Formats: sequence, C-alpha cells, structure tokens
Amino acid sequence: MSDVGGTWAGTHQFVAAEVFVATTIVEAQEAVRRAASTGTRVRALGTRHSFTDLADSSGTLVTVTGIAPDPVIDEAAMTVTVGAGVAYGNLATWLESQGFALHNMGSLPHISVAGAVATGTHGSGVKNGSLATAVAALEYVDARGEVMSLARGDKDFEALVVGLGAYGIVTRITLDIQPSYAMRQDVYSGLPWETLLADVDAVVGAGYSVSLFTTWAELSLEQVWVKSRVDASTPLVPATWLGATRLTTPTNLVGGDPAALTEQLGAEGRWLDRLPHFRLENTPSNGDEIQTEYFVPLASAAEALAAVQTHASAIAPHLLVTELRTVAADELWLSGAFERETLAIHFTWRNSPAQVRMVLPLIEAALEPFAARPHWGKLHLFDGVDIERVTPMLGAAREVFERLDPTGMFSNDHLERLWLRVPRDDAPAADTTP
Repeated sequence: MSDVGGTWAGTHQFVAAEVFVATTIVEAQEAVRRAASTGTRVRALGTRHSFTDLADSSGTLVTVTGIAPDPVIDEAAMTVTVGAGVAYGNLATWLESQGFALHNMGSLPHISVAGAVATGTHGSGVKNGSLATAVAALEYVDARGEVMSLARGDKDFEALVVGLGAYGIVTRITLDIQPSYAMRQDVYSGLPWETLLADVDAVVGAGYSVSLFTTWAELSLEQVWVKSRVDASTPLVPATWLGATRLTTPTNLVGGDPAALTEQLGAEGRWLDRLPHFRLENTPSNGDEIQTEYFVPLASAAEALAAVQTHASAIAPHLLVTELRTVAADELWLSGAFERETLAIHFTWRNSPAQVRMVLPLIEAALEPFAARPHWGKLHLFDGVDIERVTPMLGAAREVFERLDPTGMFSNDHLERLWLRVPRDDAPAADTTP
C-alpha cells in the first residue's frame, strides 16, 4: 500500500505510487508524457469524493485541483469556462458576484466540477438534468500529453462528458449559465409512504428541486425538502401538504449539526445558498460513512420503492439515511439518466463494510426488474455483465475510449471489471517515439 492516502470517507486506500499536483495545464501534460515514456498508467484525481477504486491507478494520480480556476464568462453564449478542478461552491460564489448562476448543484458544494461531471453526479428536480448536462465544451490532456478540446455537437461529445477519466485528464470545462435567481427551502415532516407511492409525480414535482429522506422502516417519510425558485409565479407554501407538516424549527440530517446545513424555514436567499444541502464553509457531511446509489426509471418509481421497502428490516440497522431525488433525461452515453426520466435512490450507510456488502445484493436484486444503474462513484456490486445489461451505450463508449487511449494509459482495474475499458496488462508499453 502506498502513502497516497485514501478517499474522502476512507473507504478505499489508494495503491498508486504517487499523487502529482499540477499547478498549470503544462504540468499536467508533462505528467502524462512522463507516464507514457516509462510505460506506466496515470489517472485523474479530484476531491476524492468516491467510495471505491474508481480513481485509483497502478501508476501516478494527477490532480488538477491546484490549477487556478481562471473563470471566463461568455455572455453571448451564456457560458463560463473554468479550471476543471474548481469546487462547485467556489465557482458558484464567483458566478453570483458576476450576476450569474448554474441550473443546479449537488448536495455537497465541496466537490470538484470535473469529478462530479465525469461520474454523472446530480442535484434534483424533475426538469433538471444532471450536473453534466450543463457542459457545453471541455478540454483534456490526451494519451500523448496533448491538449484536446470538443464542444456540444462534436463527435464523441456524448461519450466523453460522463467519461470516468477513461480517456484523459480534463483540465478546463465550459458550463451553461443563466441569470442569478433567489430560492427558498422548506422542510416537511410526516409524508405518509402510501401518499408517496400513490402519486410519486405530485411529490417530486412540488418544487424546483425536491429531496425525500427516509430510513425505510417508518410509516411516514422523515423529511421532504422542497427547494423553490422565488419569482412571481411561486405559489404560497402551505403549512400542511399531502398529510405532511412544514417544520418551523431547523432540522438536521443523520444526527448532524443543523448549522452545517443550508438555511431552511422558507427564508429567501441566493441560489447557491439553497440548492446544496450543506454550507460551503462546513466540513462536508460526516465522512464516516459509505454511500450507494441506484438510478431507476421515474415511471417505475412507485414499484421500485415498494420493492426496496420489502427489505426495510435488513436495511435499517445499517443505514444512516436514504435520499430520493429526480433527474431529467439526457443523451450522455454513460449518464445514469441516459434516455429516461430518473429517480435516484441513494443510501448513506454506517461505516460497516461487511454488513453493507451483505445488504446490497438484496437491494440490487429488488431493483433488477427496473434496470437500475449504479452511480459510478459509489459502492455497488455490479460486474461487467450487469453494467452491460443496463447501459445501452457501454460498448460504443468503450470503443471511443480505446480509440483515444489505445495503450490503456488511463485505464485501471475498476474500469476493466466493469467492461468500460478492455482488460490488458497492468502497464501500457513505453512510448519509444523519438
């Protein structure tokens, strides 16, 4: 085992020989060229917010979080181009200072843009695509150490945006932006399970972004967070809704401090202070946990939830909380929401790896009839056969990655287990080109 450290929650200890912190794009290029010259592998490393060996390498890890963000706004195109290693919260703060906003954010504002995009990470909202759907263009260092770029509409774009680091190291990303907007966040407690299962669409469509929290064993969901954009069309927020009651004191999550969460109780505020669940200035979540997430068709949400609920007694003892969110359909080949409106079923587990691995087969079997797709960056038990069954464009994406990186420099054991890259010897042949 190397001294590179581990993932954010300590669920995987990296075996890579070293981490190279690039402070310029040229340095990232040089790191890739060194790897090519010695026949070793290299992988991009973001903010380590993954739970498996997805980002690991037998060679060198290269992080671009040390490269200055240098954001540039194109008002005509309504885009911002920024260093790929920037944290969403830092980018959002800068955008707000310029009068602009993103369409959505994940629950944690601390994660890097490149890492979140590459793994199909998302916020919530039936009309909101994953964070990757805001990508209008990207630049990356390829297997030769050259800087390449592509934009929406270009060949391979749909394969590379949610690309899992399988083809290169993304250094700059261009994102769609919009004028800044205000939001409010209201929390309801006591929504009956039977009400949710009777009309999922009514519940998840109650706001711009809706998150539901449960431990599966209760008769009513613990909390429903309704995040609404504030404009002339925003309806009044009722004190009671579908049998649930709006809270009048701040709540928390999994025993955490309410002060770590973004402001609730309907107080109007900036979009970046309401869309995430956690404040940028606070340590992200607990850390001492394991995360799992599966994506199922929104049209089958009630049936999928009922199937998981049959295992509530096995799930609850090892669970901190489950969050349910929605994601709009997209055309990105490896997105969890590829070509279907999606319900995301997220599990935050106690840090008990053996017990979690015993429960996951029950959940994955329950969700198999719904062609559930796992979140690429979180713990699951799928193998290549399982992934191919639920990922229509898996083979096509693999062909693109192999064409762009024929020696497998950016491959690793994880990608090869899931058939995202072709299995080969651990290290690519050294580049002997003069």
